[in-house]
Amino acid sequence: MHTYDTVFIDGDWRPALSRRRLSVVDPFTEQTIAEVPDGGAADIDAAVTAADRAFAGWRDARPAERAALVVRLADELERRADQLARVIMRENGTPISEARHAPVQAAAHLRLVAGLADEAFADDVRLNPLSPGRSRVLRTPLGVAGLITPWNYPLSLIVVKLAPALVAGCTVVIKPAPETPLAARELMDAVRSVGFPPGVVNLVTGGVEAGQALVEHPKVGKISFTGSTAAGRWIGEAAGRLLRPVTLELGGKSAAVALPDTDATVLAGNILKVAMRNTGQTCKACTRLLLPHDRAEELTEAVAETIAAAPLGDPSDPSTFFGPLVSRRHRDRVAEYIRLGIDEGAHPIVGGVGAPRGRGFFVRPTVFVNAENTMRIAREEIFGPVLTVLTYRDVDEAVRLANDSPYGLAGAVFGRDEDAATAVARRIDTGTVGINQYGSNAAAPFSGHKDSGVGTEFGLEGLASYLSYTSIHYAG
Repeated sequence: MHTYDTVFIDGDWRPALSRRRLSVVDPFTEQTIAEVPDGGAADIDAAVTAADRAFAGWRDARPAERAALVVRLADELERRADQLARVIMRENGTPISEARHAPVQAAAHLRLVAGLADEAFADDVRLNPLSPGRSRVLRTPLGVAGLITPWNYPLSLIVVKLAPALVAGCTVVIKPAPETPLAARELMDAVRSVGFPPGVVNLVTGGVEAGQALVEHPKVGKISFTGSTAAGRWIGEAAGRLLRPVTLELGGKSAAVALPDTDATVLAGNILKVAMRNTGQTCKACTRLLLPHDRAEELTEAVAETIAAAPLGDPSDPSTFFGPLVSRRHRDRVAEYIRLGIDEGAHPIVGGVGAPRGRGFFVRPTVFVNAENTMRIAREEIFGPVLTVLTYRDVDEAVRLANDSPYGLAGAVFGRDEDAATAVARRIDTGTVGINQYGSNAAAPFSGHKDSGVGTEFGLEGLASYLSYTSIHYAG
């Protein structure tokens, strides 16, 4: 077991002020593999102070200089890819086949955002349409950005915030999830190797106290949070009280709609990524599957066979698709939802109650039929490998069911006619929709509707969320 007593502040590791510790547990072995500081308000204050001190210099650097360092960070992550993948696998239980993608995708995201620097800061002069004159629009970074990230993708979901914040000219304080702090520490080692100016990137591991202190710190100019809707509501309320810009990427209960002309092979071939990626611990997972009534039996069978055949077990085995859940507490929560679904009257045709293995935080991947959209398993985010199948009579009912949710994060529409599938996608009240698949595009906006969040990540729009605007007006 490794014991760490440091946080990353002002360009280097320094002893944490808090003496409390967080235990990091391997979800497969159930053994403690590390302890890290459970940082408190004093640690957050030190990190924010360092970030605030570094802000003016980072803000005034040319966008191309900031982008160049971000590209160098991408190169460094690729050099450390094997180590990062192993860390993610051990602290999160992510199957190695999935974890190996994380450093590569993080590096690609860093390079993509770095490439937006010229466009984001291009000279912008606008004529006044109402009277003689012109205006120059300036874009300036918001200041210190507090980045609060969840455990399910412990590297990727930091990078999607870190990249635009840095390119925009913000300095940052990162507060990762207490369950998965180790990938974040590896990331800070990469930051130090690249040579970012001291104070530009800071990390404090911790729990609720650290998160609350970061959200409410008077020198923080922007908060970006990914996590539960319940926590997001509190952060949104605090940000509103402080009149502080905030991005909230929250929960989901997304629907995959299979239209009557759906190719069963295409649906079955995509269902694992669409609904079950990362053992179902994915906010954009489409965990409601809407099938036409007269093809429900056929399509359900195709999907169920695929899910039942997906290997479950040791996350270090490259063939494993379903690994353990992140923690004992989360495993128990997902297992309770499976029991609840049965109590509500739904029938599991795959999986069900009971542990599939004696060791590790596993549940049985489960597919429910005979379900109604009013059931809790169809309305609440379970965040595990649980798929609820619903049926519809016509396309209008399918759209109504898809939209009958407090969430609006993602979705998918399957059908042989791409134009018809796109027409249905346009009617779904959600932030992103895939056609015959689901996968986000880092160059396009990613945002939640309804209880799935506020603000936008990815693309030029995500970078813009770290900027403020000043207009300078000229008479002639």
